[in-house]
Amino acid sequence: MLDKYFSLRSLGTSLKTEVLAGVATFLAAMYIIVVNPSILSAAGVPFAGALTATVLISFFGSVMMGLYARNPILVAPGMGINALFTYTMVMGAGIPWQTALGCVFWSGVLFAVLALFNVRRYVVDAIPATLRHAIACGIGLFITVIGLVNARLLVSNPATVVGLGEMTPALVTFLIGLGVTAVLVARRIQGALILGIVFTTLAAVPIGRLWGDGSVYFPEAIATPTLVNFQGIFAWPDFTALWQVDFSGALAVAYWPFIFVILFTTFFDAMSTFIGVCQAGNLLDENGEPRNIRRSMMVDAFSALISAPLGTSPANAYVESAAGISQGGRSGLVAVVSGLLFLPFLFLSPLLALVPAIATAPALIMVGVFMLSPIRTIDWQQYDDAIPAFVAMMLIPLTYSITHGVVFGFLTYVVVKVGVGKANEVRPAMWVLFLLSILMLFEG
Repeated sequence: MLDKYFSLRSLGTSLKTEVLAGVATFLAAMYIIVVNPSILSAAGVPFAGALTATVLISFFGSVMMGLYARNPILVAPGMGINALFTYTMVMGAGIPWQTALGCVFWSGVLFAVLALFNVRRYVVDAIPATLRHAIACGIGLFITVIGLVNARLLVSNPATVVGLGEMTPALVTFLIGLGVTAVLVARRIQGALILGIVFTTLAAVPIGRLWGDGSVYFPEAIATPTLVNFQGIFAWPDFTALWQVDFSGALAVAYWPFIFVILFTTFFDAMSTFIGVCQAGNLLDENGEPRNIRRSMMVDAFSALISAPLGTSPANAYVESAAGISQGGRSGLVAVVSGLLFLPFLFLSPLLALVPAIATAPALIMVGVFMLSPIRTIDWQQYDDAIPAFVAMMLIPLTYSITHGVVFGFLTYVVVKVGVGKANEVRPAMWVLFLLSILMLFEG
């Protein structure tokens, strides 16, 4: 039945491969269960309530993506947009968090309308293949940077902006885990990323027990000396953030710009992620477009829409889905497995403390390696195509934002094409994207 519904054989995959890929995707993205509530709680959303909302939307969104869109892409509250919600809207502009959730809801309604009328098709058709490939590579670099930051190999430095982290027991453990994971991947061992995560977790157990101090290396994430912590098994879900949305208050004219910014960010984050991940994983249809993208965008829109009533910032497609795709995942069963793995953490959230950030970091770096394959398709001698591609590819990781990298890629593409006398190659929809990109820069 599963083979028939998800077309496993025709996609060249198997039940075992899809389950392993689903587990890999979940392990790469499960940090969101704790990180998202941590960010939202700074805005006043109850931490436990935000955690419950995060688990529920990740479950519903991912399962819908698997069953309806049949794509191996996980859906969860987006990083970046949750920071915009907390630090720009609530703490910066002084918007009550309930009203900010209302802005999230109405942006989700608009997103659903755009998805329903298939506006995506005009947007995707306007983006040249070179930029699509560059976006895929940029997302790969972005995932790599996330892994390096999580491991503290890459740290902030006032003199050089970024620098090399101190060679601590935690960093040494990460490097050993990275080496083991790289060897497993190079030897093409099935489930290499999962095995790497398990190995690195076990290797991190002595930190804070036999040597080192985890609270020194990761003070903002861990309050104990140990990196691998058993904090119990069971905890009841908390529904205090459920249905706390101020629907009418969010419609005030003063909040319209925020609704637009959320809409723009979620729409382009979703579209860019689908393009990049599907391009890197060769999940394309006969026209070379991301497979089932209309249904995927509908799921993403609906997920963003129901995020607010549940009590969290918008959910969208996750770039960490590339972890499962890199493991051979090809069908919607990957997303279903990933979504189902979120559900137990309504009651088992303390178990998340067992897997530290340094354990998932090697997997994220390997995913970055996998996603750089489209770089060979870019003609680096055709500068009017190569320069916009380079800008998009580099600014996605350097700005820590898929949306901003894509926006600057769009802007550069139009400016360069017009400057070299090839304005006829800029499609009408790209001109619309050009104007929206300018608005996004000023609003963001």
